[in-house]
Amino acid sequence: MAPQRAERVQNREDDDAPFGFAVAVVREDATWRCSPMSSATLTSLATAETELRELRSAGAVFGLLDIDDEFFLIIRPAPAGTRLLLSDATAALEYDIAAEALEKLDADIADEDLEDRDPFEEGDLGVLSDLGLPEAVLGVILGEIDLYADEQLGRIAREMGFAEELAKVLEHLDR
Repeated sequence: MAPQRAERVQNREDDDAPFGFAVAVVREDATWRCSPMSSATLTSLATAETELRELRSAGAVFGLLDIDDEFFLIIRPAPAGTRLLLSDATAALEYDIAAEALEKLDADIADEDLEDRDPFEEGDLGVLSDLGLPEAVLGVILGEIDLYADEQLGRIAREMGFAEELAKVLEHLDR
């Protein structure tokens, strides 16, 4: 990881919490359930992973994090390691959680390589493929750059069949 990015991650300021939402999604026996995650997950990948692991479901568990409607993260803990998708790697220039994601993904991208670049995803496009969202469809959603991150996550939820459950959680969160 680039030294500047490492320094930003170490010097995280908790009082600059971003706007957004974090939702845990669980699928058990073909039933979807969504629940809000703490606001701390919007600034710490480790916190998000811990909260998701604590759900201890027999089914699939993943998190959807919308950071300032600028980018999103899909986090899917597994015994072999957490699978991640960062919708915009260039967000690492401004957001510590995006820099943490790049570090966790072992993406060897220097800050200079992120500057003046169009947004691009980094991570596992197949993170949800076994749950009904093929890589190709997720790639199309990520390619819709005219959509905000929350709109892209809404599209993911519609494609997978849990849009109504997600909408209820977001309504409760005043989103």
